[in-house]
Amino acid sequence: MKSRSLVLSLLALSLVGASLRAEEGMWTFDNLPTKKISEKYGWAPDQAWLDHVRLSALRFPGGSGSFVSKDGLVLTNHHVGRGWIQRVSSKEADYVKNGFSAATREQEIKVPGLEVMTLMAMDNITERLAKAVKANLPEKEALKAREAEIEKIKKEMQEKSGLTCEHVTLYQGGENWIYSYKKHTDVRLVFAPEQQIAFFGGDPDNFTFPRHNLDFSIFRVYENGQPYQPKDFLHWTQTGVKAGDLTFVTGHPGRTSRQDTLAQMIYSRDFAIPMRLKAMERRKDALVAYAKTSPEGARQVNTQIFGIENSIKATTGYWSGLKDKEAMARIAEAEKDLRAKVAKDPKLTASAGQSWTKIEQATAVAKGMAKESLNVGTAGSTLLGYGLALVRIADEETKPSEKRLPEFSDANLKSAKARIGIPSPYYQEQEVFLFTRGLEEAAKELGPQHRFVKAMLGGKTPAEVAKAAVEGSKLADPEARKALLAGGKKAIAESTDPMILLAKKLDPISRELRKKQEDLVASVITEHGTRIAKARFAVYGKNTYPDATFTLRLSYGPVAEYKGNGTLIQPFTTFGGLFDRYDAWGGNEAKVHGGAWTLPQRWLDKRADLNPSLPFNFVHKVDIIGGNSGSPVVDKKGELVGLIFDGNIESLPGNYFYDEAVNRGVSVDARAIVHALDKVYGATALAAELTGK
Repeated sequence: MKSRSLVLSLLALSLVGASLRAEEGMWTFDNLPTKKISEKYGWAPDQAWLDHVRLSALRFPGGSGSFVSKDGLVLTNHHVGRGWIQRVSSKEADYVKNGFSAATREQEIKVPGLEVMTLMAMDNITERLAKAVKANLPEKEALKAREAEIEKIKKEMQEKSGLTCEHVTLYQGGENWIYSYKKHTDVRLVFAPEQQIAFFGGDPDNFTFPRHNLDFSIFRVYENGQPYQPKDFLHWTQTGVKAGDLTFVTGHPGRTSRQDTLAQMIYSRDFAIPMRLKAMERRKDALVAYAKTSPEGARQVNTQIFGIENSIKATTGYWSGLKDKEAMARIAEAEKDLRAKVAKDPKLTASAGQSWTKIEQATAVAKGMAKESLNVGTAGSTLLGYGLALVRIADEETKPSEKRLPEFSDANLKSAKARIGIPSPYYQEQEVFLFTRGLEEAAKELGPQHRFVKAMLGGKTPAEVAKAAVEGSKLADPEARKALLAGGKKAIAESTDPMILLAKKLDPISRELRKKQEDLVASVITEHGTRIAKARFAVYGKNTYPDATFTLRLSYGPVAEYKGNGTLIQPFTTFGGLFDRYDAWGGNEAKVHGGAWTLPQRWLDKRADLNPSLPFNFVHKVDIIGGNSGSPVVDKKGELVGLIFDGNIESLPGNYFYDEAVNRGVSVDARAIVHALDKVYGATALAAELTGK
């Protein structure tokens, strides 16, 4: 574990204000370390370059993407698009398993509910928010005042710009911003490879390198029925990259916790992560059990199983960093150093001197509420989720915006209503099965006398409740949901739909638990996290990057090998290496590990047409985390050279710290995408549109 020593020395330096080393950082576009980049690489992006890559980038639900043609083609990972590909698939046309290619634009398939976002503007509201929240307010009152002002600002900005505005907290509350997005709602599937080549190697190879994954999918944005023509899009590389070349990743890293307090990390290590992993394993077991009921059942849930397995492996990797004793000792030392500096300043002591203790106390409260928080919910029922949303919208929209739950404020209500009516695949047998399992698990974890269990079951068995509620509900029909939505509070009050009735029982229990969490945990951590962040700024200045928040960031670093398994791990894999791995595992005749290293027949048929030395995947020294999936990789010219789809397993502790020796992003090489489209799939027109030829 020698690498961990280096890792934590870097973390300690970042916390005490020394200059960050190497390529660490998920940088916001307002604070890129251009001087540092220029000193090391002899070049740094200017504002025009930054604006171009920002406006070319897209946020997907749970991932990233980019515009890659003048007619609105969008590139992302297959695994980012997989759930949406599943949504337009059927028993007769399984596009996840078999792939999809639109020969003409008329064949491109509209994906219901898929929305992608372009970041158009960023506005710092920190000072305005500070003026709206009076000093020395109790945590609960400070949180309410802050939330009310944020909603007011969002509403003002949305009405002025017509864009979708989101509040963004950076540096644990040290800064507050409004990010304004252009939302694209007509998104159509253009191309997807087969699942087996997109995820070649399966779960055994996940988060490893060398990799041989063609993990990409292509969509197209439309506007007013015509292909959208973005002002900015990424031009495809004409040359590709080589070892040592500088790369940039523009994407939306989901969440990191590098600036959490020691108490928060200990809570995650000893309690929150183990509990979350246990819940994910239970969910996976339920999905696997349903998949075994029939081939069609397996098709319905395979994407969900893939997602759960990926999350389990990633979370286990995050956890490994917190279980490193030397790592935690260095984190403790860095925090001790900051607290000592705060203690020497009377003004900072008055503001933040007790903040670490307050947060530690809040984590103790959170621990006592965690099991209930994890199990009081919709128990895996899609229909109960619809029911709860309908009940809450009907109730919340009658209140003043500032009195509502944040997700139903004026700034968010329209989107919340729109989501209710979006059609989505529905399978009654699956719904009954998973709802039954969810209720069984809740009863097991909370006990038969818990108010949630009693409210949901009413003395009946989980199987009886699930069957009656699912089979008796009409909420699977989007038109029925729209009718209830249009009818408002009166329609909800008069509804006899069993899922609406269950939602009415669930709502007050859930609200009470949520209020308790906000009052005793969230408000304390928010307020005192902000105080610590401001103290850190005062002591060290703003010379670092904030934790990831699923907002647009820029990471950078060269294509580079690394040490592993007693050797050097090469920076590239090739088409030849793909077939070597296939052959070495016995080909399609050897169905080991669920056929992880088998290949689609068309790849075998076209083997002789492929260039065995052409790069397939590559690794580069960039700081990424979950959410970066689908991020474009660009070079100094701003051209697309690759597509992030993974990190190596050594990078997973990067949720808490960065290790320059072994942290690597894993990308599909842009040359591999075009070569496969041309030689394997015969999608020559699509390849030509991407490359501009």
